[in-house]
Amino acid sequence: MIRTNSDKLIEISVRGEIIPARAWLPQISHSGEPMFLPSTGGITYNVKIGDSAFGWAGDHIEPGVTIRAKDEGENSSLNSLACIGNIAIVTSGDAKGEKGFVTGKHGGAEHVLVYFPQPVLEKLNIGDQILIRAKGQGLKILGWDDVFVFNIDPSLLDKLGIEEKDGKLIVPVVAEVPAHLMGSGIGSTQVFRGDYDIMTADKKELEAYGLQELRLGDFVLLRDCDNVYGRGFLRGATSIGVIIHSDCVLTGHGPGVTIVLSSKKGLIEGRIDKNANLVNYLGIA
Repeated sequence: MIRTNSDKLIEISVRGEIIPARAWLPQISHSGEPMFLPSTGGITYNVKIGDSAFGWAGDHIEPGVTIRAKDEGENSSLNSLACIGNIAIVTSGDAKGEKGFVTGKHGGAEHVLVYFPQPVLEKLNIGDQILIRAKGQGLKILGWDDVFVFNIDPSLLDKLGIEEKDGKLIVPVVAEVPAHLMGSGIGSTQVFRGDYDIMTADKKELEAYGLQELRLGDFVLLRDCDNVYGRGFLRGATSIGVIIHSDCVLTGHGPGVTIVLSSKKGLIEGRIDKNANLVNYLGIA
């Protein structure tokens, strides 16, 4: 059983509001085809955590509810401090008082993604205010100074069932992703917000690594990927992330991954477990 400094973490409020959906016209796919598709934002009623990350007639679809703060300073705090698994509370509108969970952070768009049960989705509206009880940044696994933790609520980290074995931390994951498939978002100088994408233009390569069956909310291991002080290639480094948005038609894009663990020294390894999804850890129906 791992030990953490969770008793020393700050729990603090950040907020955003549900934003309108966006659709880009046109989107040029990696095969050169002009396309017009639903994209980011809004309340997505029929794409949820636990659903496939592939096959939707959409681009960068964000499951559930998308929130953002109008003020850029507030939005920076929201995106930096909110962590996957944090409690989200509706503070205005017909669904006031209802609770959900943060499920991801989308870079570029600078969105925070939130799960609410279907009956709550039906009561929500554009502009409704969502408060996040942000807790997780600054989290450490005691005795593992070369393993860095980001963007995850300590209570969710505890539920993953991480084991210590032969000098490494063993984390349940659905699949492993090789570094050469990581695309949009690579080169960012920080990982406290946003994500980066698994490139999906090469379908045979996806099948070779069993990635065509990835679901929203899946935990994955990124091989030879360093996410300690930014996103890049480093032989031997390993990182753990969560699939936060759907596949995309654009070159260099695909399902987004928000990072929760990283080690330059490869002190993290994956144990394949097809149940390693937020649905099972957060009790999402």
